[in-house]
Amino acid sequence: MDTLRILALDDDPVNMSLIRAIVSRASDPAVQGATMHEATTLAAARAVLAREPIDILLLDVHLPDGLGLDLATDLRRDEVDIKIVALTASVLPADQQAALAAGCDAFLAKPYPAAALVEAIGELARGRRTGEPS
Repeated sequence: MDTLRILALDDDPVNMSLIRAIVSRASDPAVQGATMHEATTLAAARAVLAREPIDILLLDVHLPDGLGLDLATDLRRDEVDIKIVALTASVLPADQQAALAAGCDAFLAKPYPAAALVEAIGELARGRRTGEPS
């Protein structure tokens, strides 16, 4: 099985540290040993995506240089084979609908339990690896 490749996009250092800790300590076999890439801006995320194959994007919605959902929309338009998890403090039903409409595969409201993030990543990773739709 190939190593799972994750790009975490979040401009808050505390959130990034939390994501890093959750992924590195995950007990789910689909998540264990994942390679983590990090970006704090849309521009930095686009640079990582241009040079690295990424399986799962953990996407903050509000970033210093724009909306993360714009990146999700662009990735879907360009038919990039990637799973996207929106991570946001914007928790209204309309926010979740906007994330899903932009092409996100999952939505987690901040603050989210560590287990919820691991579960979302694991489910998407397993779907990706078996070719099953998620």
